[in-house]
Amino acid sequence: MLAKLAGILFVFLLVAGVPALSFLTARQPQLRVIPRLDLYLSAIISQWILAALGALVVLAAGPGFRATGFRAIAALACVRWAALLTGVALAALGLVLLLEHLGWWPEEHELVRLLLPETRREKLWAVLTLAPTAALCEEFLYRGYLLAQLGQGMRITPWAWVWSSVAFGMAHAYQGWNGMVRAVLLGGLLAYPMVHLGSLYPSMVAHFLIDALALAWLGPAFLGRKANS
Repeated sequence: MLAKLAGILFVFLLVAGVPALSFLTARQPQLRVIPRLDLYLSAIISQWILAALGALVVLAAGPGFRATGFRAIAALACVRWAALLTGVALAALGLVLLLEHLGWWPEEHELVRLLLPETRREKLWAVLTLAPTAALCEEFLYRGYLLAQLGQGMRITPWAWVWSSVAFGMAHAYQGWNGMVRAVLLGGLLAYPMVHLGSLYPSMVAHFLIDALALAWLGPAFLGRKANS
């Protein structure tokens, strides 16, 4: 009974608690003066703590790590799916950033710009620590655990797909409406292999590549250049 309650509470944390914390954190003025590497470290620690809590819930209450997407698939299939997801996501993101750079799209929230690395050291941190953390932790939490739990409760995979993607988007409330909508769509895209293959691995690889390239290349190229112009 307690284990089942822990699972319900953890779902509530992902659906409501994390978005609320994201929204409240974005309203803190001191974030604007915190060094970028400290922001990265804070994000990394908080995500690993949340993922560790999720792992404990899986061990205590189920549904088991295999049901949450830790299921092996053929390496070639993983590479193909990851390449497809990455290509689609980066093409869409590049188009949005280009339109924003040209002034034809609403500007990003200021916190998105604050997170963009500027120095070589910051780019290394973003690519080697921040991007892998997001890929592993967020995919496990939202495309693995939450999708499995919502699917079990609703028994309608499309609805579980939609609501897990919405929860993922709301967790990015600090990025403003643009970032939230983009995260919802990205979450829906990354859930596709989990829904059809039952494996998180293609989404984890794609998530890492998307974040690494967005942080180290696309974001600074468009948003950073605009900010300095």
